[in-house]
Amino acid sequence: MSNHTLTCPHCHKIFSVDESEYASLLNQVAKAEIAKEVHEKLAAADREKQNEIRLAEAKVTNTLQQKLADKESEISSLTAKLEKISLEKDKELAEKRSQLETQLSKVQSEQLKQIAELEARLKSSKTEQELAVTKAVALVEKERDDLANKLENKTTEQKLLETSLKEKYDAELRSKDEMIAYYKDMKTKLSTKMVGETLEQHCEIEFNKLRATGFQNAYFEKDNVVSKTTGSKGDYIYRETDESGNEIISIMFEMKNENETTATKHKNEDFLKELDKDRREKNCEYAILVSMLEADNELYNTGIVDVSHRFEKMYVIRPQFFIPIITLLRNAALNSLKYKAELALVREQNIDITHFEDKIEAFKDGFARNYRIASEKFQKAIEEIDKTIDHLQKTKENLLRSEDNLRLANNKAEDLTIKRLTRGNPTMTAKFAELENDK
Repeated sequence: MSNHTLTCPHCHKIFSVDESEYASLLNQVAKAEIAKEVHEKLAAADREKQNEIRLAEAKVTNTLQQKLADKESEISSLTAKLEKISLEKDKELAEKRSQLETQLSKVQSEQLKQIAELEARLKSSKTEQELAVTKAVALVEKERDDLANKLENKTTEQKLLETSLKEKYDAELRSKDEMIAYYKDMKTKLSTKMVGETLEQHCEIEFNKLRATGFQNAYFEKDNVVSKTTGSKGDYIYRETDESGNEIISIMFEMKNENETTATKHKNEDFLKELDKDRREKNCEYAILVSMLEADNELYNTGIVDVSHRFEKMYVIRPQFFIPIITLLRNAALNSLKYKAELALVREQNIDITHFEDKIEAFKDGFARNYRIASEKFQKAIEEIDKTIDHLQKTKENLLRSEDNLRLANNKAEDLTIKRLTRGNPTMTAKFAELENDK
């Protein structure tokens, strides 16, 4: 098995690790990068959730404004239609009156002509003239009365028709005016009086309408457990799980309403701190105040109000946004569910990494202890070597000195001759002389 050399970033000492330990260290670095990437993904998911909430708020506001604009357009259209019909009826009546007057004038003209002819004919005979005049007058009066009756009947029918149309369109206008007043009141207050039911009952009924179709795995019941630490409780708790039983989202709800005749008016701000305590006590992810307080406050009448800058993951809404806020938060939680699973996996891996780090620390401690002992032994060995070197140096010096003495002795030995040995010694000179003679 090959070894890898590593340098400590703190003490800059070099040590070796085997192949398995080196692979573990690389795996640790890779897991750290994975954890960083998961953190970035969670941050991106959170930003996406905030964007979806803002888009949903804008969408709800635009929907209400579009409905109001549609109703105002419809009123304008009906008003224009009524005016057009009235003008048409007036024109038609004027035309009929003109026609009747023309016919009456024509008849009268003809009758006058006939009278004139009869008068001319009756000049010859007074009796015939009187009879003709009487008959003509009677006939003219009859036709005149008939035309007058017809004109009166037409006028009566026209008046009845005008009255009927006016009553019909007046009723439609009153209905539209009531609808406009309703939407204007909704726009300014965004609340309705709930006759015969409380705000809590209203929210529960609205939720139960969709429970079977949209919230099969959801729990939405009253919070009946009083907190031991705070001594309070919320109104409703919403929890939803997936098919495996893993919790997707949880919300603590608080509903606040008061009569219009109440002397002391509460504010939404008065209940936020207590709601945040209840959320934390019951381990809920979100907290929502469903409120009809401060009916004239434009801040709460414009849509979903995010108060997370005061208390974490908290919103204030009007009753009509009860179902939409659950849907928005639920969809955002479903989108981030896979990231939660990855985070749980990373946390499990972090436990293994912690154990691995503990082993690394134990290895480092043991290695440091062995290194310290080895270093101490090495230092002692160095000191002994230094002492030995000093002793050898002295021995070397002594040997060098001995070499000098040997060189001097050698020189002296090389300078030694018979003449020097026998100089001043007659006995030795005689002996050497005898040896020379013998040779």
